[in-house]
Amino acid sequence: MLLADLVACAEAVAATSARMEKIESLAELLRGADGREAGVVAGLIAGDPRQGRIGVGWATVAALQTDSAGEPTLSVADLDAMLDEVAGAAGGGSTQRRLDLLEDFLAQATAAEADFVRRLLVGELRQGASEGVVVEAVARAAGVAAPVVRRALMLVGDLGETAGIALTQRAPGLEAVRFEVFRPIRPMLASTADHAASAVAELGRCSVEWKLDGIRIQVHRRGEEVRIWTRNLNDVTDRLGEVADLVRGLPVRVAAFDGEVMGIADDLAPVAFQDTMGRVGTRGTGERVPSRADIVRVTPMFFDALHLDGRDLLDEPLEVRLGFLAEAAADHRVPGIVTADPDEAEQVFAAAVGAGHEGVMVKAAGSPYAAGRRGKAWRKVKPVHSLDLVVLAVEPGSGRRRGWLSNIHLGARDPGGGFVMVGKTFKGMTDEMLRWQTRRFDELATDRRAHVVELRREQVVEIAVDGVQRSSRYPGGVALRFARVVRYRRDKSAAEADTIDTVRSLLPGPRGRADEP
Repeated sequence: MLLADLVACAEAVAATSARMEKIESLAELLRGADGREAGVVAGLIAGDPRQGRIGVGWATVAALQTDSAGEPTLSVADLDAMLDEVAGAAGGGSTQRRLDLLEDFLAQATAAEADFVRRLLVGELRQGASEGVVVEAVARAAGVAAPVVRRALMLVGDLGETAGIALTQRAPGLEAVRFEVFRPIRPMLASTADHAASAVAELGRCSVEWKLDGIRIQVHRRGEEVRIWTRNLNDVTDRLGEVADLVRGLPVRVAAFDGEVMGIADDLAPVAFQDTMGRVGTRGTGERVPSRADIVRVTPMFFDALHLDGRDLLDEPLEVRLGFLAEAAADHRVPGIVTADPDEAEQVFAAAVGAGHEGVMVKAAGSPYAAGRRGKAWRKVKPVHSLDLVVLAVEPGSGRRRGWLSNIHLGARDPGGGFVMVGKTFKGMTDEMLRWQTRRFDELATDRRAHVVELRREQVVEIAVDGVQRSSRYPGGVALRFARVVRYRRDKSAAEADTIDTVRSLLPGPRGRADEP
């Protein structure tokens, strides 16, 4: 398949907001692929190449300066092979080797192909071909039911591999996929709820569990061998040796658990997320982690059992799985209760927040483990904070948002004068809002560069956040977590925006105390 065909499909998908049109365009593209190529095409169009992250970021992409080819000659296989070579570049001179490979490839690409590849490399396709849409397209192209594809994807954990099975082996191949120890599955995801009580009132009997501010992990064991993955299915076994040792000590021979690993301070209170993250963010055994993380002890806390001593548990009701978890890891379960009482759910929420954690998870007691899906059976409930901040700059949109000013840079007011940047976001923006802010920011623009438009410090925006964390990236020492736009405040001036001290007051600390950066 020509790369130009894939790029043309990507452009068509980006140009329409109609879900069914996207699915049909993608299905037609996939029908034109065969064998292993089908999986490669599915991964690329979803922005998830089979090579994963290959060590190429904005700086590398920005340094690539090549002329464009006049006619398309490259194939999808050519792109896949180039990504293999870039991903495999290591050791001395590897950075220059990556640049050479990319420059050589882009010199053979048309302008449209080069634009697609650049955005693919930095995770900025944003064309509306979400994984869910691609799964529907794979199902249509293969002539199988979408739930069959979703189930196989849950167990395989890789969209490209699943698409390859669907388009070569059809339903029999997909239905033959089974859970395998040491092949991680995608984690089950949750939607949101405003209150624990309302979630329980809607779902009925539920497990109401503390939502820990840790790192999602999936742990598999067979005999003395233990392996650990993050929610993105990155293997971090060599960085969490004490977790592996603990799991080896559990009274099981074969098992797979879902849970969190969290850092613990000397008083047993939870430490900030980024300090825990330091334990899995380093590369190579024995490499020194960031200074605050040097003193962080970590412990696993499990909330689900996926497999236990030869018995697959994915299709069992949650309450049954929790019973197996209690037998296998009683001392390492996330705190919580099973209840149908909304008042009891609120009490668990208050206890979790009071102990310095994020909130609670409310899970239907009868729900199976539907990996990779953000369904209604699991709900996360967290306190939501609102801040009035000033838009300092904005980045041009890409994909479906091309032609609009999209990603906004957010600043808090410094009482001493000026504004301090605390984060960026493009979340929560409707098309109407994007049109309005594009006109508004054109009026406020003071300097235009390739990737950012600087603005006069005048526009206030209300931002909802789940919290803040320490950060060395921004001069104020803090960064917003999960920021999304609520509304633009035309009734407030920049002088009325929240201060950097207000933002810092949301920093988590042991047992709810603020902890200065």
